[in-house]
Amino acid sequence: MATAQKLRCQVTRLVDHGERVYTVELRPERPAPRFRPGQFLHLALDDYDPSGFWPESRVFSIASAPAQRDLLRISYSVRGRFTARMERELAEGRRVWVKLPYGDFIIEDTSDIVLFAGGTGITAFTAFLDGLPSTFGHTVTLAYGARTPELLIYRDLLTARAALIPALRTCYFVERGEPAPDRVIGRLSVEAVWPHIPAPGQATYYLSGPPVMLRTLTADLRGRGIAAGAIRIDAWE
Repeated sequence: MATAQKLRCQVTRLVDHGERVYTVELRPERPAPRFRPGQFLHLALDDYDPSGFWPESRVFSIASAPAQRDLLRISYSVRGRFTARMERELAEGRRVWVKLPYGDFIIEDTSDIVLFAGGTGITAFTAFLDGLPSTFGHTVTLAYGARTPELLIYRDLLTARAALIPALRTCYFVERGEPAPDRVIGRLSVEAVWPHIPAPGQATYYLSGPPVMLRTLTADLRGRGIAAGAIRIDAWE
């Protein structure tokens, strides 16, 4: 595991997806330390003095691929005081501080894999999916939900990866929007995804998203006989 490092970064790109959801791309002052897909960083808006304490920060999953050590990407939804401040203050050219890597929400390749992602919770999985080889030996089922089709912010990446990786299956959910063959209208649910999982009892389940979603999906999986040890949760709020 890489030793955590503190890096000053410059905001090089800021994307407003609507409904107070944003993606931020950061260029670190030197190559970022190596990290594993699923790990996260701490982001601080205030300047960091190495002789003092680390300033107030919040954690965000690293959405960019580990090979891109000159780029760090995060996505966030405005929830609470710190992210509201990010919305007000972040702009291209702004400098911030990060420290990374942290976390052990690492996807293992020892069984079939089912990924449940709600909203910006998809960022816990994008680095894994971006690096998934076309010869991956287990089935990967991704269920990705958002409020609207426009907020499926990593769908282009996922579509491209699914076209190259036979083992990757995707299911999309939106709470609002017009019906379409490529998505389900409604909230992300185990019931809707269950028929698409080849061997549900033999898979490992990874959940990332809002707390209510995590509780609901966990209870449903347990009710279907999935052992607690086969359910991994990224509690990012």
